[in-house]
Amino acid sequence: MGLPSTLVHVVILGCGRVGSALARGVERLGHSVAIIDQNAAAFGRLPTDFTGQRVTGVGFDRDTLVEAGIERAAAFAAVSSGDNSNIISARVAREMFGVERVVARIYDPRRAEVYERLGIPTVATVRWTRDQILGRLLPDAVTAAWSDPSGTVLLTAIPPGPGWVGRKVRDVEETAGVRVACVTRFGEGILPDARTLVQDGDVLHVAVTKARATEADSVLRHGPEEG
Repeated sequence: MGLPSTLVHVVILGCGRVGSALARGVERLGHSVAIIDQNAAAFGRLPTDFTGQRVTGVGFDRDTLVEAGIERAAAFAAVSSGDNSNIISARVAREMFGVERVVARIYDPRRAEVYERLGIPTVATVRWTRDQILGRLLPDAVTAAWSDPSGTVLLTAIPPGPGWVGRKVRDVEETAGVRVACVTRFGEGILPDARTLVQDGDVLHVAVTKARATEADSVLRHGPEEG
């Protein structure tokens, strides 16, 4: 694998399983990385050939962040075990140091929604895990792969019923009240256009309002007659 065309510096808070995996991934892609943790022993999760910077300290402390190279960082990820530490650190990185790409892991989904509205992208661990498991336990359940900060619009994957085979994707959109963003066909994603027809085995990745999600799911799974 060749090096990326633009190399950047990434700062990560938290050297747990997620943070150490992120650090390895960033380094593997050829970028420079610094990882922060209050407990120096946590750096033992990093591989012996890890060449990134290890910084012991509090993630929202200005001096600690500067030592980790936050002033030249293009991205910052806060993935420690504490919601408060993650969100405060993310806000400091964004608001004090002007880092453009900032994300925080949040365990409390209610907090995650609040911080999303404040402009801090979050990964709500519990909510994401719940939706992923629910989607595998109950395939007919409407589970969101993504939703906007307000929770009004969600993106979900739905296998269309046999009645849609041979019909235009545009017909699906008009009847079900959705927007088809992508079609997975034979394991590959395609961007549909006005000529795209639904084929047997397709999975439609649709954007839909939360209020209409259940109704749209029924129309897509059972066929045009449900519209």
